[in-house]
Amino acid sequence: MSLVGERRYRSDARRGEALRVFAAGLIALTTSACSLSYSLVSLEVDEPETTASIAPKALSPLSPDLNDEDWRRAKAALAVALDPQGAGTIVAWENPETTMKGSFTPAAPPFVKDDEICRTFTALITGPAVHSLTGTACRPSGGEWAIKDVKPTKKA
Repeated sequence: MSLVGERRYRSDARRGEALRVFAAGLIALTTSACSLSYSLVSLEVDEPETTASIAPKALSPLSPDLNDEDWRRAKAALAVALDPQGAGTIVAWENPETTMKGSFTPAAPPFVKDDEICRTFTALITGPAVHSLTGTACRPSGGEWAIKDVKPTKKA
């Protein structure tokens, strides 16, 4: 091989090598977008954040001191006290396991509001604290009583 032929061969080899490096770089650049990763926040399922800014809902609208069984007994006594066919007298309840107790007294005759039978009442709840309350409960015909509003009794 002559000197000129050898130079041409080396020049072609370098050019070929440069072309291969350029092609590899071009392929790397064009396919690198396929390897980009990013978080799809909207598709991630996270647990809702719990903060102390919202207090958990009390079991009973009457007192946060009532547990499930206290509230079950209190609701039963409330239903008896507010029954339009009942005597309209004081109905007491007690839970010996928690020492919580209370009573309900109808404060006025039943009345109809929004197709429900309603009745105002007074309540006394005793346990760690004493709660004297006034409220209104309503029920649909044949349904269960639901307390619509309740507030502490105003002291005279």
